[in-house]
Formats: sequence, C-alpha cells, structure tokens
Amino acid sequence: MARSLNKVQLIGNLTRDPELRYTPTGAAVCTLSIATNRGWTTDTGEKREETDFHRIVAWNKLAELCSQLLAKGRKIYVEGRIANRKYTDKDNNERNITEIVIDDMIILDSKKTDSGTSGVHEPSTSVVAPVRKEPVPQKEEAKHEEKMSAEEIADDIPF
Repeated sequence: MARSLNKVQLIGNLTRDPELRYTPTGAAVCTLSIATNRGWTTDTGEKREETDFHRIVAWNKLAELCSQLLAKGRKIYVEGRIANRKYTDKDNNERNITEIVIDDMIILDSKKTDSGTSGVHEPSTSVVAPVRKEPVPQKEEAKHEEKMSAEEIADDIPF
C-alpha cells in the first residue's frame, strides 16, 4: 500500500472569538477562523501581500480549552489535517466545505488586559506549552461531524 500524508501546520491570528457547541452525544466541538499572511516582491519590485482565511475545528477537551483560552486577535499555532465534507443548506443546495481539524494548538502571544498588562501569567516572549487533544477514533469524530445541522455549519463560515 502506498503511503500518504495529510498534515497541516499554520501560524496566524484569530479573526473572531471561538464558538463552542456540543453534539447531541455530548462531545464538545469548537470552531474558529484564523488568517495567515504571505508577502512577496514582484519582478518589478512591487511589494505584495495576500491573506488567506482558514476554518479550524477542535474536538473534545481541546475544543473546550480553545473556547476558554482564545479570543479574536490572538496569535496561535495549530496542527492537524485537512477535512472536506458536503452538506445541504437550508435552501436545499449542496455545499462543500474545507476545514482544518486540529489535534494540537499553541498560543504564541501573551493575553493582554485593557490596561495593557498581562492578565494571565504567560511570558510575552516565549511560547506557551502545547495543548493536545485526547485521541478520538476517526469514526467517532466523523459521527460527530455528521450530526451538526446544515444551519449550524452555514453559520460558522467566516466570510
């Protein structure tokens, strides 16, 4: 059998606050969106920049931690896999969605309060320890993903 690999690593900023929900079976699922930037110089010397937006999904304990620790604007590192799925929206149109299902997340900045001082004892120049989710069998994860309604999915699309 040929080997394959589906692994994604991203560093970016959250574009909105995380949204935590629970499936009918009680599994936590958190959706968030991060923006990544890419800059380059054209052959004519013009500086260009491009931003990509990524839909991120965390499950179980990692989902609850993301919901508690993250907020719009935070810089994070995530690691996971690309997942594609289809659903039917409320107008009975079939939609395709691509998302990153993460199994690791690291906060890369310090949490700031309104006064500008650190609200949590996190170092401002070093990386916070990684948070790993508990292993979930892929079949169990797929069951949870299928049980989300089309309206819940459509509401989570960041653009």
